[in-house]
Amino acid sequence: MELQTSRVIVTGGASGLGAATAAHFRSRGAQVVVLDRDAGGADAAAAIGAGFAQTDVTDEASVTAALDHAVAIMGGINVCVNCAGIVTGARVLGRDGPHPLDSFRRTIEVNLIGSFNVLRLACERMAANGRDQNGVIVNTASIAAFDGQKGQAAYAASKAGIAGMTLPLARDLAGMGIRVCAIAPGIFATPMLAGLPSEVQDSLSAEVTFPKRLGDPSEYARLAAFIVENDYLNGETIRLDGALRMR
Repeated sequence: MELQTSRVIVTGGASGLGAATAAHFRSRGAQVVVLDRDAGGADAAAAIGAGFAQTDVTDEASVTAALDHAVAIMGGINVCVNCAGIVTGARVLGRDGPHPLDSFRRTIEVNLIGSFNVLRLACERMAANGRDQNGVIVNTASIAAFDGQKGQAAYAASKAGIAGMTLPLARDLAGMGIRVCAIAPGIFATPMLAGLPSEVQDSLSAEVTFPKRLGDPSEYARLAAFIVENDYLNGETIRLDGALRMR
């Protein structure tokens, strides 16, 4: 699929990996609509010439309205990149007692169910494109899905779910001309990490095999673009981590 003729929605597109993806796709000529819970994302979207829809990815009505808005702006949708997500940390049994169930549930709801909610509604619109290749879905997993550390039970479970559903999604949607892949990033220089002290960032970078640095969000964006353009990539979760193996 050619990027310059793509009509793209990016969830979580107002910051971090999503913002980098939206900007890169726009720079390559794609039409883009940013979906983000933060209303302030409208300014970030406008700055790159993208549309915007304030969206709660866990809410069916909110996502439906956002997708209808995207179709009205772009004339259709053929690429969906899911970057919306949250990070939580708590041990199963900590000093304050058992892991809060609401925190675990919320992490699964946003990261896993939210991604599925968006893609299931997006693929309905993709299938209506009436072409041999109707669309591409790129979800965001994490290396925590495979190398989850202490305190990451909820986050790792949510991202393992992303990786686990990639192949069955690809099989479900193959007959409709829709491909599905996931990217499993390592440690990236997103706003969440940028706020950490420099010595903490240096410590994290030292764990990466090579190159010894945090990933740049633009590297995620370029991989997402490559997935869209390479028609033979399907049903795969791709690690993007500088060979980092967390322990």
